[in-house]
Amino acid sequence: MARSHGERKKTRKKLSKRKRDRGLSPISKAVQRFEAGDKVHIKIDPSVHKGMPHRRFHGMTGEVVGRRGRAFIVKVFDGIRGHKKPKELFIRPEHLSPQLTQLK
Repeated sequence: MARSHGERKKTRKKLSKRKRDRGLSPISKAVQRFEAGDKVHIKIDPSVHKGMPHRRFHGMTGEVVGRRGRAFIVKVFDGIRGHKKPKELFIRPEHLSPQLTQLK
C-alpha cells in the first residue's frame, strides 16, 4: 500500500477542530497586527492553508521580527536544550495569537 508523504501527514489530531469550531475562522484573526518584538504563540488554524507553518512548530512561542507581505517573520528557537538554533518562519496572522503578559 502506498503511503502519503505530504506536509500534513500524521496530523489527524493536531490539525483538527472541535465540532463547534469547524468552518472558516473569524475575520478578526486575519487582520491582527503585531509589532517587532511582540511574543506570539503559533497555533495552526487548519481551515487556512496559506501561510501555514510546519506541524513541528505548532504550540511553540516565538518573537515577531518583522513583516513580509501579509505574513509576519517569527523567530523561533528549534532544537534541544543547549543546541538551540534560531529559525525564521513566515507565518500569516491566522496561525498566530498574542502572548498575554502576566501581571505581577
